Parts: sequence; C-alpha cells; structure tokens
Amino acid sequence: MSDTPQVRIPATYMRGGTSKGVFFRLDDLPEPCRVPGTARDRLFLRVIGSPDPYGQQIDGMGGATSSTSKCVILSKSTRSGQDVDYLYGQVAIDSAFVDWSGNCGNLSTAAGAFAIHAGLIDPALVPEDGICTVRIWQANIGKSIIAHVPVAGGKVQETGGFMMDGVTFPAAEIVLEFLDPAEAGDALFPTGNPVDELDFEGRRLNATLINAGIPTIFVNAADIGFRGTELQGDINKDREALARMEALRTVGALRMGLIRDAGEAARRQHTPKIAFIAPPADYVSSSGKAVQAGEIDLLVRALSMGKLHHAMMGTASVAIATAAAIPGTLVNLSAGGGTRNEVCFGHPSGTLRVGAEAALIDSRWQVTKAVMSRSARILMEGWVRVPARIFE
Repeated sequence: MSDTPQVRIPATYMRGGTSKGVFFRLDDLPEPCRVPGTARDRLFLRVIGSPDPYGQQIDGMGGATSSTSKCVILSKSTRSGQDVDYLYGQVAIDSAFVDWSGNCGNLSTAAGAFAIHAGLIDPALVPEDGICTVRIWQANIGKSIIAHVPVAGGKVQETGGFMMDGVTFPAAEIVLEFLDPAEAGDALFPTGNPVDELDFEGRRLNATLINAGIPTIFVNAADIGFRGTELQGDINKDREALARMEALRTVGALRMGLIRDAGEAARRQHTPKIAFIAPPADYVSSSGKAVQAGEIDLLVRALSMGKLHHAMMGTASVAIATAAAIPGTLVNLSAGGGTRNEVCFGHPSGTLRVGAEAALIDSRWQVTKAVMSRSARILMEGWVRVPARIFE
C-alpha cells in the first residue's frame, strides 16, 4: 500500500482555565475548512483523535475527557466594537460528532491570550506593560466577552502567582467579563419561571432552567439521591447514575425548547449542561485539599458530555453566578437566599468565586454581565498533522 502523506497545519495547543484545546487562525486552515461543514468537522475529529471506540484519543491531541477534547478558530473581526471572532467546537470522544451549539468559558480565557499571541490584535492596542483589553465576539452564541490580558514587554504575560483550583501550577490572572450572557434571542428563564417542575421517574422534580453563559439545568442534589460533595469517581464509575442524569438532561432540554424530541439529545451533547447543587458542607477535594463549609456559599457538581466535570466549566460558572444573583432560584436558595452579586461555590477540585450583575426590568430578570478570573498559557506551538485522505 502506498504511503498517504500528511498535511501539516499551523496550530497552538493551549490551556485555558481547567480546559485544553487546539487553537487555529482561520486563515491557516485548509481552504475547505475555512467555512462550516463536513470538511471542518472531519479535520477537528482527526486532530483530536475521534471517534475512538477505546475512548482514549491516543491517535490525536485529545485527552479523552470533555475538558481536553476541544478545538478553537480565531480570526480578526469585521464586527463593529469587536477585535476577534472566536468559534468553539466540542469534539465528541467516541462518536463522529462536533458540537457547535455553545461556548467554552474556560477556553474564552485562552482565546483572549491567543488573539495577542497570533497577531490578531492591532499592535497599537497592545501596551508595552499593563493590561490589554481584548474584545471577543463569541460566534457560537452571538455574545461579547471582554478579556483583560496582562502584558509584559509587549507580549502576553503567562507566568504569575494566580492560583485556581483544578490547575496545579500558578500563572498570570486574566479577568473575563461575559456581557449580556443570556443566549442570543432567548429569555434568561426560557419558561419564564425561576423554578419549574419536571416530570422525572414518575414524580415532580424542582429545577431551575436558565440561559446564561450556557443553557443549564439545576436540580437539588438531595432530590436525586446525591449529597453535592461527590467527586468524579463517585459518579463516572456509576453507569446507572450517568444514565439517570442524561435522562434528566433530556427532560430539561425538552422543557427549555432546545430539542424537539428526546432523540435529539444525543446529537446535542454540549448543551444544555446539567448540575446538582446543595447547601455548604465540608468535603475533601480531588487533590486532597479540605474544603470547609464556612468557605463557600453552596456546593455545585456539573456534568459535561455525559460525565461529571473534574472542576467546573467556565460557562456553567456564569450560569451559577447568574442564578445565585436572582432570588428564588434553586441556586440562590442553596446559597442562603436574598440578593447577592457574588458567590463562592465548591466543586470537585476546590472552590471558585464568580460574580454577576442582575436586575428585574419590566418584570423580567436580566443579567448585564458575569465576571470571573482564569489563567491561560501556551503548552505547545507549531504544526498539527493529519492524513491528507480526510479531505478526499
């Protein structure tokens, strides 16, 4: 058999928050992949190493988790008031599917840094030392994100003393502002209610269904037999628990109007997210760090692509902050109720503090922005290679 050559494509492998992904400049992609469609999906699947029936992504850049099975495209923006357009693809691990239905909040951090690294920002806007404000258009959901990226010597400052649970080493802090984070064209609460009742397993289950950062379904941990202190191994080794959570996610997705029938849920794995919450309690994180109830406002555990996330998705963090700011939601009640513009929650890897500004306008809750701190850095840059036959 004759050898099939490989195509090499300029790429950068980056960590952003608690996620990792392969970043591309739009102009560096093979021409058929510069527009949405089958060619682009095939490329990203092969880059990441999917579909892999072994679930390991050994023959690709993916890390066999939802947090490390991601690709990003950036380009200069022609949209007024924006610097770059940021498009995110969540690559399935064991099936030939790229989900374009939502954003990755963690990689939004890296998108701001990559925009500077890749020369997509006007040099006149990059200070020699200080903070570079990068205005990002999140093309998946049609929303604006502002990344405040530290700069030293005219280049992105990646090292520093900022620590975040779920990331082992310190780095420079990047502050993100998610502006008007409710999904484009959608109400903050798709049903109009801060709490709904879902028909699940023959009973009525309270849930908060919210569109902020990413469509998210929140339920009380105790109502589905959990404590809220679970770690990955407690959930991801339990096939019955995972199947129940996926069934509940499907029920919530139907109520939110995101899918028309239950069969569509499998083809929309990235959204909505599902999370279970509980009032504060002591627990030991996955790193062995003790988290005290007095340090946090509530407990949150969230699933991504069918598995419990090792920390917390950035977009789900926006949903948590927003729901916590609105009196009467399940998240707000678990955090003690009342009004607040900031919340600290416990997740499997530790804790995270996030903020949101919400207001009741014309009898409808609206959120103007959510804010969180993350970090990002380049892990490797150069070229990624894929067999040329994928373009045939």
